[in-house]
Amino acid sequence: MATDTEEPSLTVDELAARAGVTVRTVRFYSTRGLLPPPEIGPRRVGRYGSAHLSRLALIEELQHQGLTLAAIERYLGGLPADLSAHDLAIHRALVASWTPDKAEETTREALERRVGRPLTDTDLDRLAAMNVLERPGSGDALRVDPGLLGLGLALLDVPISLGTILAARTVLLEHARATARELTRLFHEEVWGPYREREDDPEQVEAMKSLSAHMQPMVVQALVTAFQRSLKQELRDTYGG
Repeated sequence: MATDTEEPSLTVDELAARAGVTVRTVRFYSTRGLLPPPEIGPRRVGRYGSAHLSRLALIEELQHQGLTLAAIERYLGGLPADLSAHDLAIHRALVASWTPDKAEETTREALERRVGRPLTDTDLDRLAAMNVLERPGSGDALRVDPGLLGLGLALLDVPISLGTILAARTVLLEHARATARELTRLFHEEVWGPYREREDDPEQVEAMKSLSAHMQPMVVQALVTAFQRSLKQELRDTYGG
């Protein structure tokens, strides 16, 4: 197990400032067991180190992924308690590589200019039902998912009922989550495990960082290709040709 050579040197105020959170947040995470306790130095002052910073950064990435506090607790609870800072940084890089685009704040008028077409109330209702956008209040303010916007606009012009679109979305999400779960299990058992056994090798660390950077596009391309071929076969079997 690799350990950090840097001795704990940060007070709780310094840790919070470096991590971009409040002292209250640090203490809250500590009480929930998300952060290990500090080392107690002279005058009974707690001292934090690089592993605490890396763990806070990982928690932030997990929050960006949309995980609840309970889910974050389960995730961190599955990690060895003595993970080094660079282990935690690898975890964060892997999580960050899958982080979706953040929702963008906009207005109805700005969105119409962006997409080059007027949007009726019905259009907005359909986009909201597909989780392409949210209407936080009663005005024109909107929160738009840029990753889904193009698909949502295309579906507005497709002569399919909203119910059918939502049913198809449910099927896709179900299978996507099952696929993601199995891929995560496979990665954990076949990639992460062997890496942990050779983590002192700098080449292995760099290889893992490279993998995290390229994993998402590789997996997405593989899934798209497999789905396209499977769909063609299903259409042939159903309609002939």
